[in-house]
Amino acid sequence: MKYRIATTAFALLASTTALWAEAPYHTGMVAFDIADAARALDGFVWYPTAQAEGAVAAHGNKVWQAVSVVPDAPLVAGAHPLVVLSHGMYGNANNQAWLAQALVAQGYVVAAVNHPGSSSFNKDPDQRRALWQRSRDISRVIDYVMGGAGIGVEVEPARIFMAGHSLGGFTAVSLAGGQFDGAVFEASCAQAPDDLACGVFADWQIAQTPEDLAQMEADLSDPRIAAFAVFDLGGAPFFSAPSLAAIDRPMLVIGAPEDMHGMNIDRESRGLAARLPSARLTYLEPAGLAHFDFLGECTEVGLEILKEEEPEDAFVCEKGTTERAQDHQSIAAAVQGFFDDL
Repeated sequence: MKYRIATTAFALLASTTALWAEAPYHTGMVAFDIADAARALDGFVWYPTAQAEGAVAAHGNKVWQAVSVVPDAPLVAGAHPLVVLSHGMYGNANNQAWLAQALVAQGYVVAAVNHPGSSSFNKDPDQRRALWQRSRDISRVIDYVMGGAGIGVEVEPARIFMAGHSLGGFTAVSLAGGQFDGAVFEASCAQAPDDLACGVFADWQIAQTPEDLAQMEADLSDPRIAAFAVFDLGGAPFFSAPSLAAIDRPMLVIGAPEDMHGMNIDRESRGLAARLPSARLTYLEPAGLAHFDFLGECTEVGLEILKEEEPEDAFVCEKGTTERAQDHQSIAAAVQGFFDDL
């Protein structure tokens, strides 16, 4: 196992800014809609383009820094690796646009979806309760992109990857083969009733009926995904030990020890790392990294705006400008290096 806590190696990745400065590609972008009567999906596909003309600021607002994209630009020809992103609880497909831009610069195609029920745009309680659908959302997005995504994308079938943050990390583990276990869930939350993930799952009424429990405990893995990056996940204790031990695909797990706001890293990222096969695991836990550093970079006025308009959420922009930008460089380099080496 490559197990590095507060590592100098991670910090040194920030020195790879030249990697992005010399990036050969600009970021093309198209929005997508996948029709379905029960669970329609929407999101974005970002892809490498040689075209710089027509660039616009996207995926930002007065709180969140935008990234530069060229809408509907021509796609660079050839087959590309694919990374599909899964956002966290009440997040959205914009949250990791910064990572998409960094990966696209190096030739990756990246897709992100708004998960119905658990996104900032859709909090429908019935969709939210169907937590198993998040994994299927990712599989459906893979189907869509492999079908060309409306722009003729060609995907390298052996190089399909997935990355998820927070609840998206839980989704990633389920796609890798981790299986929710209702008895383990109940026992874990009985031992730690104040645990953040326990509270969320209870509030969302996860696995509270026999039908829902059967869906949650089903095998949701997608064998097309070659490797996974898991960013400070929640819900790790609820997977069965045998299912985690049987995961045979490479896993990059990044834990965030700083300013956890209820996240228990011993139960979550560290606990997951301890139960995954060591030969396929790379674990990073950089000192100073916080849970919300996996979101976008905040604007210079973002923190003050949140303090005034949404003070209960202002912490998401603490150290969210220069320091977060440096963290993003390191995270992107770690993720790209992990996927490139496979």
